[in-house]
Amino acid sequence: MYKKGDFHLHTNESDGKLSPRQLVNLAKENQIDIMAVTDHDTTKGVQNAIDEGKKQGIRVIPGIELSTLHEGESIHILAYFKDESFRKTSFQNFLEEMTNYRVKRAIKIVENLDKFFNIKVDYKKMLDNAEGVVARPHIARAIIDAGYPYTIDYIFKHIIHSESPAYIPNKKLGIAEGIEFLRSVNSVIVLAHPVLIRKSNVEDLMKFDFDGIEAIYGLNSPQDTERLVNLANKYNKLITAGSDFHNDDADDTKHGTIGCVSLDQDGISKFLNIYESK
Repeated sequence: MYKKGDFHLHTNESDGKLSPRQLVNLAKENQIDIMAVTDHDTTKGVQNAIDEGKKQGIRVIPGIELSTLHEGESIHILAYFKDESFRKTSFQNFLEEMTNYRVKRAIKIVENLDKFFNIKVDYKKMLDNAEGVVARPHIARAIIDAGYPYTIDYIFKHIIHSESPAYIPNKKLGIAEGIEFLRSVNSVIVLAHPVLIRKSNVEDLMKFDFDGIEAIYGLNSPQDTERLVNLANKYNKLITAGSDFHNDDADDTKHGTIGCVSLDQDGISKFLNIYESK
């Protein structure tokens, strides 16, 4: 029986710092025995994590964090794949299109950093360092590597936030379209980190076909968790827990540390009842 689960973790295949194998080993150090790899818009790190999990005695659930757009706000969806359908060519081709757009977006943001902030970044080096899906954390690290005296937290809040003149939005689906797309590859679908949703009413989002809510999250206050657990129970939604771990940088206040929150044995059993059902 599994005792500690973290169902929202990132690797360097998107905007995390650790390789899939390193991530699994860190999970092992933190007594996690079931986990999900949920990189942004890619599944490239899943198989290596699964293989390492078998060596370490950790069950690794293949997943993804998909970016969608709802009334001008970015809404992220976590999906946990129940079988091998996510490997279908059509699904992987779509994810590849998302990746290619991210590269173009990153280059444009770099150009805007020079234009609006007089910050010069070597985008070729940045893309090489990303080694996968390039995202804003890669841009933030590139700014620091270029010698500018900022923290990652400062860069996100003051330079590349969504209202910044340097910012370029990601290519996104609508929520309904994203859920439909994820259903086509047989997945359990969960609303990611609702505590970070600012413009939309989270309860209003329950009209969409989510299986669950990430009610237990690394940046929640106790009051946030209580409110979201109650909301999940009200709408008969699965409750999941995720640290949203990206890296172990001390100045990164945007994400939790691995295992800082987790599903307990009862919560894991409820998740697996749905995940393992046909």
